[in-house]
Amino acid sequence: MLLTGLGDVIHGLPLVNALKRHWPESRITWIVEPMPAGVLQPHPAIDQVIVFEKRRGWRGVRDLHRRLRAERIDLVLNLNIYFKSIFPTLLAGAPVRLGFEKGRARDGVWLAANRHLPSRPRAHTQDMFLEFLEVLAVPAEPLEWSLQITPPERSEQERFLAQLDGREYVALVPASANPRKDWLPERAARVADAVAVDFGRRVVLLGGPGAREQALATAIAQAASVPPVRALGDGVRRLIWQLDAARLLIAPDTGPVHIARALDTPVVGLYGHTNPWRVGPYRCGQDLWIDTYTEPGEAPDPARADPKHGRMELITVEMVLEKVQRALSNAPTGSASP
Repeated sequence: MLLTGLGDVIHGLPLVNALKRHWPESRITWIVEPMPAGVLQPHPAIDQVIVFEKRRGWRGVRDLHRRLRAERIDLVLNLNIYFKSIFPTLLAGAPVRLGFEKGRARDGVWLAANRHLPSRPRAHTQDMFLEFLEVLAVPAEPLEWSLQITPPERSEQERFLAQLDGREYVALVPASANPRKDWLPERAARVADAVAVDFGRRVVLLGGPGAREQALATAIAQAASVPPVRALGDGVRRLIWQLDAARLLIAPDTGPVHIARALDTPVVGLYGHTNPWRVGPYRCGQDLWIDTYTEPGEAPDPARADPKHGRMELITVEMVLEKVQRALSNAPTGSASP
């Protein structure tokens, strides 16, 4: 069970793939909130998706209870650390409920589990999730995400590419869930112009339909000399095939980064407010990251989760373009290990 956080749900996929490889006769049900549910539908390792409408309050809990009463569940993996996960953990009625220990869980969530992970320092989110496989003695490797793109989505992807005259495009995500993680739109506009003029690629703005995302996209488009293609919209399924077709993604700390990682789309990650060694693309392309979070000369520390204010402003246009050139020249990217 992993309820929300688009990036977190992506990080959960290697677990279900490993469980299905190890126990092919098992039936895997994933309880999730509405926004990231599309990631799981379809997915080859997931037999059933139950959507928990948490925003409906007690009505949502009641509906979840009704759904779970019809299921026979032997094992619950609660990969969440927040209070909202207590309800599905207990309502599943499983004899074994495995979750994080008291030191890493919040809001008393650890009390809903009857079996806990060993106490460890915080780490990259993916590594912490893989600890569940370790406790279950299930091999994690090979790590596989297995994101699916359906035939109708492939057709939609082809139509989108045709609108770009078949040219490669660089995707740019203007906004994250937290404004303090976002980069400056006027600098993003300068990067978009350089990608179009100096590198000969189209620039496509991606993201959701929210007001702040749209406002940032408008600011970038208005400041750019070469207007980027605006392709923001609702639906995670759309975002998956858009990122699959992209030559490169430029983005701050946000869920699409992890979708791109799962699809092997290179990522120029912009990290100042948050720690890339904790939340960056897992084991991939750290030479494309821009890390103004870690102090010069300081060893990377994935256990650090404290935000650092004012660090996104330290990321310059020149820093980003150097990484873009590296990525587009097909230079090999290093594995991300602190």
